[in-house]
Amino acid sequence: MREPAVTVVAVPTDGVAADVVTALASLLSADERARRDRFVRPVDADTYVVAHALVRRTLSAHGATPPNDWQFGTNRHGCPFVVDAQAGTPRLEFNLSHTTGLVAVAVTRGHHVGIDVERVTRVVMEGVAERHFADAEVRDLLALPPAERPRAFFEYWTLKEAYIKARGMGLAIPLGDFAFHLRPPAPPTIAFVDGFDDASDRWQFWQAWPTTDHRLSLAVERQGPDLPVALTVVPPESLRP
Repeated sequence: MREPAVTVVAVPTDGVAADVVTALASLLSADERARRDRFVRPVDADTYVVAHALVRRTLSAHGATPPNDWQFGTNRHGCPFVVDAQAGTPRLEFNLSHTTGLVAVAVTRGHHVGIDVERVTRVVMEGVAERHFADAEVRDLLALPPAERPRAFFEYWTLKEAYIKARGMGLAIPLGDFAFHLRPPAPPTIAFVDGFDDASDRWQFWQAWPTTDHRLSLAVERQGPDLPVALTVVPPESLRP
C-alpha cells in the first residue's frame, strides 16, 4: 500500500479538559492567543485552541519546524498558508475545519487541499439548499424521501465547502456555479456551469465519518490517479507538548 499523500487528523472536542486546553494554548503564537481571548463563549475559545494546536502539531509531523515556530500568512481571500520559507518543496499545504464537537486538519505536499466537517444532527434552516446549491443538487436532494434529506444536505454542504477552500477562494466562488453528483459507494463527482474556470478531472473528493455525528469531506487537487488518504481520530490530550 502506498504511503498516504494526504494526512487527515480529526479531534473530538466535546468536554475537553481545562488542563488540556491550557497545555495546548502554549503551542499557539501570541497573536493566536489574543484571538482566543476575544471569543465570548468559553467553548468557542477552547475549540479554537484545540484546532490551532492540531494544525501546528500535524505540520510538524511533515516538516522540521517545531510546533511553536510555524508562521502563517493569508491570501487576498483570507485563506491561511504556511509562509514560503517554511513551505519547502513540494510545497507544504494544509486546511483546517471545525464544527460543534470536532476539529480536523488535512496536510499534504504539492497539492491544493480543502476540508470541511459538519455535525449532521444540527438543524438546517428551511430554504438554505434552494438559495445556495446548484439546481441539479436541489433536484436530487428534493427527490429523496424527507427523512433522508437532512443527512444528504450535509453531503453536499461539506463537499462544496471543501472545494472552495481547496481553491483558496472561499465564498468568492458562487456555490451555485458547480454541482456535485453523489454516487455511493463510488466517490462524488463535480460538474461546472459553462464558462467556469476549472476542470472536474483535476479534483479528487473523499469522505469519511470521524464520529457517528460528523461528516467530513476532502477536496484535493491531483494529476493522474487518486491519492492515498489516511484519516486518524485522536483525543485532544494526545496533542499536548
